[in-house]
Amino acid sequence: MQKIAVLYDAGQAVLSTFDLDEVLQRILGIAHDYFHLQNAAILLVDKDLQQLCVRSQIGWDAGTDKARLGWHEGITGAAAFRKQPVYVPDVSKEPRYICSARSTRSELAIPLMLRDEVVGVLDCQSDQLDHFDRETIDLLTLFSTQASIALQNARLYSLERQRARQLEAINTIAQQSTAVMDLQDLLARVCSVIQRAFQVDHVALCLREEGELVLRAHTGVLTACLPAGGRLPSQSEPWSRVLETGRTIVERDLNASATASTKLFAESESRMVIPLVSFGQTLGVLTLDSSQRNAFHSAEPGSLEAVADICASSIQNAHYVERIRQLSYLDGLTGIFNRRYFEMRIAEEMERSRRSNSGMALLMADIDQFKRLNDEFGHLLGDEVLRQVSSLFHKNLRKIDVVCRYGGEEFSILLANTSAQHALSVAEKLRKTVESWQFPGVPRTVTVSAGVAAFPDHGATRDELVHAADMGLYAAKQAGRNRVCIATLALSVAARM
Repeated sequence: MQKIAVLYDAGQAVLSTFDLDEVLQRILGIAHDYFHLQNAAILLVDKDLQQLCVRSQIGWDAGTDKARLGWHEGITGAAAFRKQPVYVPDVSKEPRYICSARSTRSELAIPLMLRDEVVGVLDCQSDQLDHFDRETIDLLTLFSTQASIALQNARLYSLERQRARQLEAINTIAQQSTAVMDLQDLLARVCSVIQRAFQVDHVALCLREEGELVLRAHTGVLTACLPAGGRLPSQSEPWSRVLETGRTIVERDLNASATASTKLFAESESRMVIPLVSFGQTLGVLTLDSSQRNAFHSAEPGSLEAVADICASSIQNAHYVERIRQLSYLDGLTGIFNRRYFEMRIAEEMERSRRSNSGMALLMADIDQFKRLNDEFGHLLGDEVLRQVSSLFHKNLRKIDVVCRYGGEEFSILLANTSAQHALSVAEKLRKTVESWQFPGVPRTVTVSAGVAAFPDHGATRDELVHAADMGLYAAKQAGRNRVCIATLALSVAARM
């Protein structure tokens, strides 16, 4: 009767909490306190690998507390496979015995069952030979039934909490996708939300650009192997397989995998790679990395794939918004940037120059006697001249330079990291290029005049800088056109007038 009371108390103890770690500790505590076991462990089933993994233990030797056993390995494996307790009164005579504590003399392994399914094994060890009598084995077997129910309750509770976090993450990402249209900001926020909700070491988003994958955003605690904006060959594994099939890949042990060389993060031991697919187009991949092996299971991607679908749609929307924004900054006739874009960029370039203490310059250029050209040859030919001058400017400048149609036949050009003298030589090069160009349908030479101003020498504000460049352009016109004037010369000419 007393033992039944003990069993009742033990069952109440393990069933009174839903926290998995606490349930495990209580099971082992009861094994130690009520059944006087110095060595005990709970091994849980990994269905994907068909293994038993040590989840919690007391008394085991150092280095054995993370052990994984095959379905048929050891006494615990035999109990799981047979679905019934296996008792070995003398482990020294048992060929299946796998040592986890040198003091062990006898071992009892009891499967933890739910209906007809094994969810784990309660492994009980004693430093005495033939320690477990029939009554003790029966009591431990009855207790294991209560322990199995407690484990399942804790698992279900943990799963529900996890699902609630994941649903909240999906909802948050869906809301962010409608509120945040800046692509880089959106990607950074998505990585942060996923890392918190799915409790992984690192999350990264790589987008497909020009045949490669570009690391556009990542959040977590691991060390990145690539800098921001780093590129990965999309033909290498596992990226090519994910991009081609549009299916999620789980890599359980990267160090034992042929794809170890494509790690995004140095400490990563396992990862999940999920394609970002929108309207049949694979835009890139979402990766989750862990510093632990076997951190991801094949049953997990459901919620993450839902998140990836929302991400892909959000990325596509952000691309569309960016495209529309770019179109709003383009001049419809020439295809180069318009004055709206110029006003945005001149402020950015002046601030960048101020922070980095590097120079920048502004050119204001104008096609000479453009009204006369329109009057002589018609507006259609005049429009073509505008397009070709725009193209000549664009082709003869660096990628970091900005060419804008300021209005009519006037152009504004921003030169980053440029001194006044270098800007003067750039303007002269553009002038000569236009002068020597044969414009189809125009039987005479087309020329341009330009004014040059440098920041901060000729102006510390936007208005001052534009005014100085305009004065240079005015001086070039007054001096006979088809020439370039720097602001200092222009100001001195204006002072004499």
